[in-house]
Amino acid sequence: MYKLIAIDLDGTLLTDDLVIPQDTVAAIQKVVAEGIVVTIATGRMFASASLIARQLNINVPLITYQGALIKDVNGREVMYERTVPPEVTQKLIEIALEKKIHLQVYQDDILFSAEENEKLIAYSQAVKVPYTIEPDLKKLASKGITKLLFIEDPDVLDQLQQELQTLYSKYAHIAKSKKNYLEVTHPEANKGSALLHLAKQLDIDPSEIIGIGDNYNDLELIDAAGLGIAMGNAVKEVKEKADYTTFTNNEEGVLHVLERFILEPARVKRDKEGKMPV
Repeated sequence: MYKLIAIDLDGTLLTDDLVIPQDTVAAIQKVVAEGIVVTIATGRMFASASLIARQLNINVPLITYQGALIKDVNGREVMYERTVPPEVTQKLIEIALEKKIHLQVYQDDILFSAEENEKLIAYSQAVKVPYTIEPDLKKLASKGITKLLFIEDPDVLDQLQQELQTLYSKYAHIAKSKKNYLEVTHPEANKGSALLHLAKQLDIDPSEIIGIGDNYNDLELIDAAGLGIAMGNAVKEVKEKADYTTFTNNEEGVLHVLERFILEPARVKRDKEGKMPV
């Protein structure tokens, strides 16, 4: 029934310790062996997502940067790309400077920040990617920015998100991926739009897609999929949007989904076919 599964990373496939349980890895490989496409749909940059894809041994296009970039796992073919309008990028950089909020931007799959600080270092270590210091981030704006990421206390970002939605909702997609992460991409760059684009390329109907996520930036992913799955640790809005809620990311919720909706039905089908007279 299902031909494509798109899985978010942080808070979904990854535990709070940023690891993937081995049973979940094994289940993903079994699902792939059934002929089903399993991909990643993450806000992370491609360089980080591709490391996890190799760990899973999946060789498929990956949805990264909240859907702003779809690229094959080897990084050779770009299937879909949307960058933030330069004038919006310029304004957001100015706002970050004025409010003294940490901002990092992404261009050509390189992470840039105006200064080295604890937030940048912690992020880099968590996602296992290097960073480049560029004191004048505005210099990068005209060449196209894939994503801007504000990192700050949740209450500060809640207020900032409201301000940015008022000013730029027509020109950018603005969503939280974590309590302390506020991400800005092109208005057409969200996981749902990217997922449907990928499905069309693979000749897969939306009804044949499973989408799994946990946070606000997964709402479009859940909505676009024929079967939208919320993690047990998902925010309320995602659970309300989803068709089904699984266990938490620390309880192998993704494994439960794969077992219930793919592997068990496949075993039942094989058993029935095995009992049929030749």
